[in-house]
Amino acid sequence: MPKIYKCSKCSTAVEIVFEDCCIPTCCGAPMVLVEPKTEDFVKEKHVPYIEKQAGGVLVKVGKETAHPMVEDHYIVYIQICADGVIMRKYLKPGDAPEAFFKTDASKIVAVEYCNKHGLWKSNQRSRGRGTRPLKPLFLRFFIQRR
Repeated sequence: MPKIYKCSKCSTAVEIVFEDCCIPTCCGAPMVLVEPKTEDFVKEKHVPYIEKQAGGVLVKVGKETAHPMVEDHYIVYIQICADGVIMRKYLKPGDAPEAFFKTDASKIVAVEYCNKHGLWKSNQRSRGRGTRPLKPLFLRFFIQRR
């Protein structure tokens, strides 16, 4: 999975999908690597939950309690890595905190990025054959609101 770095001053986040040797900088300082969290002790409203459905998977953010989707606190995107193929859906305030992905993959890992609480990774995986992850090819920027 690509790595995400966040500026500790302005909250801008960058995604590194091909790593060579440098750490990105912003506001005159090195950015901080965002490690994906896998456990949410507050009613599990951040951990992506994967539900197999006909024709694919539905990923919900929050199993028991849906994550808020308001202007100052929302899910920026939900992403899956399905047998080495990355699929992503961007969300905005007012959207449901979920995404459906058409796939018949046997190995699926989901991640989501919350604009306030950072990167979260599913603690469940589909069982099946393993594949090598794809090599990342470029740098992607996205701006996170405070």
